[in-house]
Amino acid sequence: MDFREKIEKIVNFIKSGEKETKDFSIGFESEHFVVDKDSLTTISYYGKDGICESMAEIGRLGYDIKEEEGNILGLSKENFDISIEPASQFELAIRSKKSINDLYRDYTRAMAELIPIFENKGQILASVGYHPKSKISAIKIIPKKRYDFMYEYFRINGGAYAHNMMKGTASLQVTIDYANEEDFKRKYFLASALSPFLYSIFDNAYIFEGEVYDKRNLRQMIWDNCDRQRTGVYPFAFDHDLSYEKYARKILDTDIIFIKEDGEESYKGRVKFSEIMDEDFSDEMIFHALSIVFPDVRAKKYLEIRMPDELPYPYNFACLALIKGLFYDEDNLNKLYEIFEDMDYPQVTNLKSRCERYGLHAKYKDKEIYKWALDFIDLAKKALDDEGDFLDPLREILEEGKSPRDIYEKLYKKDPREAIRVFSANNSQRSK
Repeated sequence: MDFREKIEKIVNFIKSGEKETKDFSIGFESEHFVVDKDSLTTISYYGKDGICESMAEIGRLGYDIKEEEGNILGLSKENFDISIEPASQFELAIRSKKSINDLYRDYTRAMAELIPIFENKGQILASVGYHPKSKISAIKIIPKKRYDFMYEYFRINGGAYAHNMMKGTASLQVTIDYANEEDFKRKYFLASALSPFLYSIFDNAYIFEGEVYDKRNLRQMIWDNCDRQRTGVYPFAFDHDLSYEKYARKILDTDIIFIKEDGEESYKGRVKFSEIMDEDFSDEMIFHALSIVFPDVRAKKYLEIRMPDELPYPYNFACLALIKGLFYDEDNLNKLYEIFEDMDYPQVTNLKSRCERYGLHAKYKDKEIYKWALDFIDLAKKALDDEGDFLDPLREILEEGKSPRDIYEKLYKKDPREAIRVFSANNSQRSK
C-alpha cells in the first residue's frame, strides 16, 4: 500500500464519523480513584476487596463482562461502559446522547448501582485530577498487556512525567460530533485554542505525589511532559489548511507502541504506524492508531476534548453544558472564531505556560481567564434552554475567580478526608 492510499484509509475512517447537525450528540468518560475512606490510600486491582473483586460483583448485576487472561477489565450495560485504567482508575463512560438531561439520568442510574458496592468495602470513588494520597511508586499496573507495553515504552522514550500520567491522573473527557470537514476543522481549531482555558477552568488537582502542588493546571504540565509526539496541542491545529489529511499524516508518523497480531498484543516500540499499515490497514487497526495518541483534542469518528480534570457533580455536568453550548451553536462557533482567529501555536503554548503559574488569573488579550470563562458561560447558556441550569454552580465559583481546585484546597486544608468525601462520586449521589 503506497503512502497516498494509507492517507485515504485514515481520512475515510475519520470522515465516516460525520453526522447531520440534527443528530449531534455528546458523551463523556469519567475516571475515579478508588481510595480507602479513612487513609485515602489507593485500592489495588489485586487482593481482598480489590478492584477485581468489585468488578466481579458489578458483573453479577447483569453486565456483559470483558476479560483478559481471566481478569475482569471491562463491563457494559445499556447506556454505559466500565473500564479500568492503568493504575486501577475506575472509568465510567456514558454513551452519547443529544440531551444532557438524558446523560444525567444515565449517570445517576449508573452511580446508584455502583456506589454501594464500594461503600460496603469502606471505599470512595474520588473525583479529583491527581491521586489524593498514594505516590505512583506504591501503585501497581493492572494485569493488561497493553499497559505493560506502554509503561515500558514511556520508560525508554517518554517525558519526565509519562508514568505519572498513567498512574496518577484522572480526567473527564467529553466527545462531540462534526458535520463535515469544514466543521471538523473549525471545531478542532477552536478546541485547541481553548486548551489553556479548559485546563484552567476545570483544574482540580491540589495534591501531587502526596504533597501540595503549588502551581496550577497539574494535568496540563503532566501531559505536556509525557510524550511530545503524541500529547499536548498539535501545532497543525492552527494551520489555515488544517484537514482530515493533516491529522492522518500525524497518525502515520507516530510510534504505534503495540498492536494486536495473531490474536495477541505484541510490543512494537518506535515502529511508525505507516509501517504497520503495510501489513494491516483494517478499521480496527486504524482505530487503535487513532487511540494511541493523546493530544488535548483527539479525533476518531468524533472529537474528544481531553483537558478537564476529573470533576465531582455538579462541576462535571457544568463542563458538559459549557462544551455543548459553545460547540453546538452556530452563532457561538462564529463568535469564538472571531475571538481566536489570530491564535497560533506559539501563542497557545505561551498562554499555557502562564496558566500553569497564574491559573484563572492569567491574562489573554488583557483579560483574566476567569472573566473569559464567564463570557463563555453567558454564550453557552443562551444556547441551551433548560440545560443551561447545569452551568450555574460553575458560574458561582468563577465569579469569585475560583476553579474546583480552589474549593478542593480549602476543604483539604481543614480535613483531607472530608475534602475527598465531598469531591467524590459517593457524595454526588447523596447531594442529589
